[in-house]
Amino acid sequence: MPGENLSRDEARERARLLTVDGYEVALDLRSAVEQGDASRTFRSRTTLRFRCAEPGAGSFADLVAPSVTSITLNGRELDPAAVFDGARIALPDLAAENVLVVDAQCAYSRTGEGLHRFVDPEDGEVYLYTQYEPADARRVFANFEQPDLKAPFDFEVTAPEGWVVLSNGVEEGTAEGGVHRFARTEPISTYITAVVAGPYHYVSDTYRRTFADGTELEVPLGALCRKGLARYFDSDDVFTVTKQGLDFFHDHFDYPYPFGKYDQAFVPEYNIGAMENPGCVTFREEFIFRGKVTQASYERRANVILHEMAHMWFGDLVTMEWWDDLWLKESFADFMGALSLVEATRFTGGWITFANGRKAWAYRADQLPSTHPITADIRDLEDAKLNFDGITYAKGASVLKQLVAYVGRDAFLDGARRYFKRHEYGNTTLADLLNVLEETSGRDLAAWSRSWLQTAGVNALTPQVTYDAQDRITELAVLQEASPARPELRPHRVAVGLYRRHDADGSLVRYARAELDVSGQRTVVAELTGSERPDLVLVNDEDLTYCKVRFDERSLATLRGHLGEIADPMARALCWSALWGLTRDGLMPARDYLDIVLRFAGRESDIGVLQTLHAQARTALHHYAAPDWRQLGAQQLAQGALHELRLAEPGSGHQLTWARFFATVASTEADLQLLSGLLDGTAKIDGLTVDQELRWAFLEPLASHGVADAQRIDAELARDDTASGKRHHVRCLAARPDAEVKARAWADVVESDALSNALVEATISGFDQAGQRELLAPYAPKYFDAIGRVWDERSIEIGMAVVRGLFPALQSSQETLDAADAWLIGHADAPSALRRLVSESRDDLARALRAQACDAKVGAKP
Repeated sequence: MPGENLSRDEARERARLLTVDGYEVALDLRSAVEQGDASRTFRSRTTLRFRCAEPGAGSFADLVAPSVTSITLNGRELDPAAVFDGARIALPDLAAENVLVVDAQCAYSRTGEGLHRFVDPEDGEVYLYTQYEPADARRVFANFEQPDLKAPFDFEVTAPEGWVVLSNGVEEGTAEGGVHRFARTEPISTYITAVVAGPYHYVSDTYRRTFADGTELEVPLGALCRKGLARYFDSDDVFTVTKQGLDFFHDHFDYPYPFGKYDQAFVPEYNIGAMENPGCVTFREEFIFRGKVTQASYERRANVILHEMAHMWFGDLVTMEWWDDLWLKESFADFMGALSLVEATRFTGGWITFANGRKAWAYRADQLPSTHPITADIRDLEDAKLNFDGITYAKGASVLKQLVAYVGRDAFLDGARRYFKRHEYGNTTLADLLNVLEETSGRDLAAWSRSWLQTAGVNALTPQVTYDAQDRITELAVLQEASPARPELRPHRVAVGLYRRHDADGSLVRYARAELDVSGQRTVVAELTGSERPDLVLVNDEDLTYCKVRFDERSLATLRGHLGEIADPMARALCWSALWGLTRDGLMPARDYLDIVLRFAGRESDIGVLQTLHAQARTALHHYAAPDWRQLGAQQLAQGALHELRLAEPGSGHQLTWARFFATVASTEADLQLLSGLLDGTAKIDGLTVDQELRWAFLEPLASHGVADAQRIDAELARDDTASGKRHHVRCLAARPDAEVKARAWADVVESDALSNALVEATISGFDQAGQRELLAPYAPKYFDAIGRVWDERSIEIGMAVVRGLFPALQSSQETLDAADAWLIGHADAPSALRRLVSESRDDLARALRAQACDAKVGAKP
């Protein structure tokens, strides 16, 4: 039988054959606090009740476990050695109604997949949580691991006395002898079941809602984290956003929250941002802030809380049939999360963050060779794992903004309400959603769907303007382009804004606007004919559509000289985003982009935009700038960052952001001396509090430049001997510019599986330092020799981290590009997911080389 992968065809056949009536899952987690081998596994006993449409047929159940004690099918004992291959249990000769009982020893995870076990280095306490998407519930209990075989679940968990134990349902009664029993769930998919267990710090609250008909809803709320983080846990803010979100979704969805309670667990060593398990949502604990952070961090946390909450309806109540339609939940959650953030919370600028940051993720993904339609072709689980990407999330959400503009907000939300009621606790495809939207809007959405959901690629929109002798517009047209590989031209609902500088204060403000449908290669904006000559023409003003924005020559010149003077923060963010797109595409030299950042980023009022600019500036310097200019560019960035740091308002988020950016680009002796002084207290910047998180941020560049040795790094761990401190410590040790250090870090990640997922990530981050290209050069050929073995031997989560994180992107040469091509040619039969990861990294490298060539042309000019 096949291994751990599951194909779409196999899932369809099993769904045709089987109907699942319920699960009874009993987990004994007392072994988690044992020592040695005893703490590696736990007992899992599962009873599955299901029907078979063709009595006498055979099928299979899923289970990934070190050993199986017993298997009973309809009272008949099956020999585990004969029917269990390590990933599947063969089920021969099924009856019309069946009962399968599986008693197994399942493994605790250290990779964040399945039931993860974490030992807190601060106090030795053990914490457990589950993470399954797309298909890791089978690492915890036997099941039918596909989203369209929904069923009710009864969970029973035996845990050490005194532990907090949570699952999807409300706990029934009081735990006796460490046995916790939970209310039966509504029919849900296996991948959103959950268990969280350990000595967690738990805070409670209640959400209440009275509906128009007088009925009342009461939802118990919980929020929890490790005890070591309790002193930092601002649960009040978490509950505030939670209640605001529940109000918003009840106002707009007309479907009461369907899963009883609402716990939110912030858990350690989490691979992703969060997971929408109904009634028991899990988040990465980095959303609990140990030091001072900017409002952008609180905004991001609020957005994630609301994104996961939207999933209670889009994804949990109504679930995609197979992973082809993953977008049905993720795109909607991304869109509704942003919409509720802006309309229900204090973060009213959320669409600016979305336009400048979230969509940058989508634009990058949509220009990779692995780009795909929003409704993707997902052949198997490995494909599914890689499709949690910028297309499925951010492009999908952007396209939904287009859809709302196209059908109208009322029709869109009315369609959502029908969708929930019609398909509650069921599974759907794209056709089901389009049907309700066509009903509520009266529009035929087939052509729209084909252009936006079923084709890949991003269009570029460029203004073309002519003027008369009086400097008035005779014609303004929008030109639409597509790449040769993705030639689809799409219908776009756009706003076109005309901006000019005010003589009084020099600010750039909009004085004319037209909203229209753009289609085909060229669309005339008739409404703006006769307008006075603008200094800036901004197509996709207000960010209504999903596209690359280009500029005419006058507009580009205006941005080079006056970008910081654009008064509207959304328009300014869109211009920053467009300039970054030009830089990535090799149409603007990296040094020109960095010059604009240095001149105008200090005026940026939106802290989220500023943080994005800093990240993009580092990418431009390290990957897109010509090699012979990088050192000078780094010095200019550091000088500019320090200048802005000293100018920033003391104690402000902008000051903190510039301090962190300065640390990432510091390289000269003077820069490093300042960082050292800020650490030891001999230097001071008014208003800048160097808390523990900022200390680690300052220590890493000192380590990477050889200023801080192992003893100094160990001393910092002694100050912060916590789980977070351990991760920082590992990263800083791996960052040191020493051949033996790099060899040890490489071996820890590539040759050993001893590190947890979080420490693998920290080691890779420290290993890969932009200022150590020569030191890292020998690892380029080693990478291509190792990745096949790593993919075969490690979990997919760790495999992805290694293949992405250790790709020799810093060896930006034709030689490295040729090596990547040679690997792809020589490994045509490698798993498609592995080939995709290598192909994406290869494409990023090719893009970097093109951008470097563009930048070098500027440097070569006399």
